[in-house]
Amino acid sequence: MLTAVLLVILVALLVWLFKRGPRDSAPNPFAEDTCRPPKPLVTDKAARKKVLKQSFTAEKVPENLDAVVIGSGIGGLGVAAILAKAGKRVLVLEQHSRAGGCTHTFSDKGFEFDVGIHYIGELQEHRSLRVLADQLTDGQLQWAPLDNPYDVLVLGSPDSRREYPIYSGERRFTDELKKRFPDESAAIDRFTQLAQVVGHDVRFLAILKMIPKLAAKFLIGTGLLKVISPFFRMAPRSLAEVMEELTANKELQATFSYIFGTYGVIPKNASFSLHALLISHYLEGAWYPQGGSSEIAFHLIPVIEKAGGAVLTRAPVRQILVNEAKKAYGVSVQKGDGEVQVYAPIVISDAGIFNTYEQLLPKEIQTMPPIQQQLSMMTHGQGGLSIFVGLKGTKEELGLKACNHWLYPDSNIDELTEAYYRSSREDAAKSCAFVYIASPSAKDPTWEQRYPGKSTLTMLTFVSFDWFKDWEKEQVGQRAEEYQNLKEAFIQTLLNAAINVYPLIKDKIEFVDAGTPLTNQHYIVAPRGEYYGCDHALARFQPEVCAGIRAKTPVKNLYLTGQDLFLCGFAGALAGAQLCASAVLGRNVFWDLEQLRKKLKKQSEMEKMKAG
Repeated sequence: MLTAVLLVILVALLVWLFKRGPRDSAPNPFAEDTCRPPKPLVTDKAARKKVLKQSFTAEKVPENLDAVVIGSGIGGLGVAAILAKAGKRVLVLEQHSRAGGCTHTFSDKGFEFDVGIHYIGELQEHRSLRVLADQLTDGQLQWAPLDNPYDVLVLGSPDSRREYPIYSGERRFTDELKKRFPDESAAIDRFTQLAQVVGHDVRFLAILKMIPKLAAKFLIGTGLLKVISPFFRMAPRSLAEVMEELTANKELQATFSYIFGTYGVIPKNASFSLHALLISHYLEGAWYPQGGSSEIAFHLIPVIEKAGGAVLTRAPVRQILVNEAKKAYGVSVQKGDGEVQVYAPIVISDAGIFNTYEQLLPKEIQTMPPIQQQLSMMTHGQGGLSIFVGLKGTKEELGLKACNHWLYPDSNIDELTEAYYRSSREDAAKSCAFVYIASPSAKDPTWEQRYPGKSTLTMLTFVSFDWFKDWEKEQVGQRAEEYQNLKEAFIQTLLNAAINVYPLIKDKIEFVDAGTPLTNQHYIVAPRGEYYGCDHALARFQPEVCAGIRAKTPVKNLYLTGQDLFLCGFAGALAGAQLCASAVLGRNVFWDLEQLRKKLKKQSEMEKMKAG
């Protein structure tokens, strides 16, 4: 009885600490609903360029900055927009020619391609992520639901393929799986229940990064964290281990596990808690930004500008400025043959923990024991390869669907993938362990208006950085013939896989190109061509690691944001932005957002009652 009472008191204390935040000293960024009716889609290239491609000059740097942000990925733009809504003047610096990080798009030969946004869950009305996206874009960013099924798992070779469609809606999700696996009803129910309980408890990951370090240390050291948090109770267990307990059916195990590609770690090395989070994230459906993924940055930037800030491109930061007292006070930006120093009392990095600590900090600061300790907690994620295909014909003519296909040659995913990584680069290019196939154009209801008579496909797979590192020092667009041949081999393998899924595209291909880990290294400054930043394997979910990597770094006035701070993906990087904004503002912006969400939901319900 006493133990139960103590647990209740402890949970209440944690909730109070989480609600309170650090100090509650800054304005509430979500005090009011700022959404306006969405304006018509802007398709004029000049108008879009004015927002997304504002090149850096010293004259464009706003005066009296409150903060400078390195990198314009969703973690960087997200924290800048939150701070802007709290009245802060923020400058975001992007080394690429266009803003957006992995949310940007590029055009080639008359086709537009996204590079990192493929589908996002939990965007139902009045869900926290939807309210956050709405508020940070003043209601201008619109979303289109994918088909149902939103994913299709394909197992086996082309002549013996088995398809398993994945449907949204908890009831439909389980019912459809039971049709395919009629003898596995108990395993399917247990998996779904476990995924929801564990995935919905991800709030404790944020709590552990926000409460005082001593409180976090107490929770971890006493074992109470695992008592009160299903997420951390299951975090040390691998996805493969849990699957083996649930069922001996390898096809069903693969069906439960297929979506590991959204975080890049094979089942034997993946935390079940992370996987559960992804399952629950998509359980009620998936969405894609109307107008393409560049709409995200296009509507975030005006919010930053409205508060007096700016988002400037072609602005590679060469160093974070740190004084003798080991306090960050600005950044040095390369401009031509020289450098321009930009001063701000707060420096925020969305460049990733390795780039921030190993490349941007002065050498003498890099060697600080707390910096080295944090670096020792993290490892690089897996490299990625992307294929972009431009097609002649509409989605109807080509049979393209607003869903994703996940292809695995065999149901034994761990063995398959490990053998793939052990192979030579030449052999790997002939037989990929997995292929993701999607049509961004089919997902976007505005596509036909913007690019009539055309369509696109994107294919993704994981690759070893070591297969490409021989050409790391060569200039982009001028790499050796051997590099081009390797790219072409991967292109042909993935194209063949796409044609097996969508046979009508075979004679309609007008454009093909590939982005390798070296491409990712160049355009998004991923050190080893990673899709998802730091590795998301089991070690990352040790409570000590989760509590140790915080928004506030060992360097005073320097903060981290984005996916390395929290988790990968759009939602994960935005959660990192919320953590960072909470630390900078001295208030819990998660709680601020939750209060606004409840208010808006109540208002909506009242309006429906009046109308009904």
